[in-house]
Amino acid sequence: MKNIRTLSRVIVGFVFIFSGFVKGIDPLGSAYKFHDYFLAFGIPFMDTISLGLSIFLATAEFIIGISLLMGTRMRLTSWLVLIFMSFFTILTFIIALTNPVTDCGCFGDALIITNWQTFIKNLILMTFVLFIFIQRDKFQQFYPAYAEWASLVVALAGFLILISHSYQHLPPIDFRPYHIGTSIPENMKIPEGAPVDEYETLLYYEKDGNVQEFTMDNYPWDDSTWSWVETKSVLIKKGYEAPIHNFTIVSSDGFDITEEVLSASQPVILLISHNLKEANKKNLEKANAIASYCKSGNCLFYGLTASPGEVIEVINNQIPLDFEFYFTDEVTLKTIVRSNPGLLALDNGIITGKWHGNDIPDVSVFESSVHATGISKVIQEKNTLVWYLFFSAVVLFLALVKYIFKKAIV
Repeated sequence: MKNIRTLSRVIVGFVFIFSGFVKGIDPLGSAYKFHDYFLAFGIPFMDTISLGLSIFLATAEFIIGISLLMGTRMRLTSWLVLIFMSFFTILTFIIALTNPVTDCGCFGDALIITNWQTFIKNLILMTFVLFIFIQRDKFQQFYPAYAEWASLVVALAGFLILISHSYQHLPPIDFRPYHIGTSIPENMKIPEGAPVDEYETLLYYEKDGNVQEFTMDNYPWDDSTWSWVETKSVLIKKGYEAPIHNFTIVSSDGFDITEEVLSASQPVILLISHNLKEANKKNLEKANAIASYCKSGNCLFYGLTASPGEVIEVINNQIPLDFEFYFTDEVTLKTIVRSNPGLLALDNGIITGKWHGNDIPDVSVFESSVHATGISKVIQEKNTLVWYLFFSAVVLFLALVKYIFKKAIV
C-alpha cells in the first residue's frame, strides 16, 4: 500500500506539474482558449477575466503537482486535488458531449488531444486521486509544517516569475507551428496520398409544414410536392491537416500576396497585430522605425492585422505609420506571436526571428543583421529556459533530500 500511495502521488503530481508548466509559459494561449469557451457558451462578458483565470489555473495545477510530488501538506493537498479533479472531470464530460471547442487546451499547445481523450485521461487520473484521498491520513510527515509551507512558497514565487516573464516577453518554449527555424511553405504542404476530409451532403425538404432530412441517395428530386429548404455539408471524417493551414495575406483590394511574401529574395519583416485597437502604441512606434529603415531597400516590411479598415485609419491618424497593413485571420495572428504587436522575420519563408513588442530591437541593433538579431533572441530565450530548469532541479533535489532523510529515520 505504501508503494501504491507513492506511485499514485508521483503520477498525479507529474501530470499536474506538466499541465501547469505548459500553461504557465504561455499564459496568453490559455487566455485565448478561455475566450473561445466563453464565446461558445454565450457568455462573452466573461472574457475580461480570461487572463486571470489562465494564470490562476496554471498556478493551481503547478503548486498542487509540486505538493504531491514532494509529499507536502498531503491532507490538504488530497482535498484540493479531489475537488479540482471532480470539477474538471464533470466539466470535460459535458464538453466532450457538446464539443463547443475541438481542443480543450488542457496541455496548452504542447499536447493536442480531443475532448473525449481529455475526459478519459481525467477518468484514469481520478482512480489515483481517489486512492490518494482515501489514504490521505496514511501519508507520513517528516518535515515541520513551516518547512513544507516554505518550500511551496518558494515554488509559487518561482512559477509566478516564470509566468510574468513569459507574458511580458515570449514563451521560453514555443510549441506552436510558427517557432523560429520553421519553414512556413513546407508546413503548408499536404503530403501526396494523405487522407482528405470526407463530407456528407444533407438536403432538407419541406412538405405539409414538416421539414425532413435526406441524403443525395434518397432526396425527393422527382416529387414536386416537396419544397427544398437548405443544403448542408457535414464533416464525417477528418483528413490530414497541415501544421500551418490557414496562413494567408490579403491586401485591402482583395489580392492574395502570400506567395509573394513567402518567396521574397530579401529578408521580410512582418508586424503582427491581431487587434490594432488594443495594440501597444509605443511598440508600434518602435516597429515603425524599423519599417522606415526597411524602405532603404535592405528588407521588406508588411503589417498584418485582423482589424477592419476604419481601425487602421484611426491608428494611422494617431501614429503616421510608414508601412501598409494587410489582412490575416485573427486566430492565425494570435498563434504566430503572443504579443500585440509583435515582429516576425522571414528568409524565403523560413522564420529567422521573433520578437515580443517589448523586445523589438532598436534600428541600430537591427541594422547589423535581421537574422543575427533573431538568433540572439533564441539564445536569450534558451538562457531563460536554463534558469527555469535549474529552479526545477532545485525543487527535485529538495524532494530527494526529503526521501533520503525519511529513509534514514526509518
